[in-house]
Amino acid sequence: MHSTLLILAAGMGSRYGGLKQIDPVGPSGETVLDYAVFDALRAGFGRVVFIIRRDFEAAFRAQIGVKYAGRIAVDYVFQSLDALPDGFTPPPGREKPWGTGHAVWCARDAVREPFAVINADDFYGRDSFARLGRFLTGPALAPCGSDPKPAHRASATPAAPFAMVGFRLDRTLSEHGAVSRGICTAGTDGRLASIVEHTGILPEEIGPGKKYTGAEIASLNCWAFTPALFAGLDAQLRTFLVERGGEAKSEFYLPAAVSTMIALGAATVDVLPTDSSWFGVTYREDKPLVAAALAELVRAGQYPAKLA
Repeated sequence: MHSTLLILAAGMGSRYGGLKQIDPVGPSGETVLDYAVFDALRAGFGRVVFIIRRDFEAAFRAQIGVKYAGRIAVDYVFQSLDALPDGFTPPPGREKPWGTGHAVWCARDAVREPFAVINADDFYGRDSFARLGRFLTGPALAPCGSDPKPAHRASATPAAPFAMVGFRLDRTLSEHGAVSRGICTAGTDGRLASIVEHTGILPEEIGPGKKYTGAEIASLNCWAFTPALFAGLDAQLRTFLVERGGEAKSEFYLPAAVSTMIALGAATVDVLPTDSSWFGVTYREDKPLVAAALAELVRAGQYPAKLA
């Protein structure tokens, strides 16, 4: 069974000042997510699902989705404020999306096979996708197979096997402003023990005697999951909405949801360290740096000058 790549592309781009998901940065007009799909294809993925918003569906399909016709199966899932479990509604005046955990929850009826999750505006590198692909088709997931009704299944026993590609924190920052990162703690078995979301991380906070050493393992939403994830997300999203659903800016984070599943014994997460280059487009000022980094990878022969 081919794995699916689930791409989180519904962000509003408030810090960037526009739809960075479809902004060209490659030498031939490629977007960051074009490189993700290219790397996923050569890692053996057979399908991509984009999580987007209805308000830019037409532009996204025309500028992004059409590129992959005949190359890989493409589907779409829509994240919206009112896409919530039965009995819940967004509070008056809320505009901020519900977060990455909610975005993946929105795909619960569209993904029924082992899958990876990434951000549309992060470049993860070929090695990251190769590691995800090997995990998703490897022996750890062999007994899992597909689940005909993953969104409605209780948490499995034994724990569901997941994985996460881990990056050094000091290699995941922006020179132009603060970033949010899930900081990971590993257990004695080398598996993920917990993730705590840290917001407002600045480069000047990294170094000896400072808030962060820089060697911390950071989660950049580069995950491998089975459909067992959806039952955990559903239960936690309901709890989140009861406790914080009335707030204007609260977010249901995917890393926090995974961390809770680990604590409950519902999941294990293998950490897949990578030396892949990472860079992201958080601020408009990041764009020239990303363009230069991609151009260098092309010159080094890691990518063609024009992605097919």
